[in-house]
Amino acid sequence: MLVLPDREAAEEVAQTLGERFGLDEEPLLVRDALAGEDDAEDAQWLVVLRDEEERLDPGELDEFAGEWEGWREEP
Repeated sequence: MLVLPDREAAEEVAQTLGERFGLDEEPLLVRDALAGEDDAEDAQWLVVLRDEEERLDPGELDEFAGEWEGWREEP
């Protein structure tokens, strides 16, 4: 799972992930509102990807997410 600061970044990441890492299926975008925040500007966006065969390198994903001021988290 990649955590991004806004929807635009998450959409770009989801699109670029398939091209860069050759994903078999499209990642899922999920809005993650911060606790106690009602404003959409205070939401983070998650890009959820499946890697059951563990083909993706965690370090490469960390670096990739960092290009959009995001980071990788284990589910």
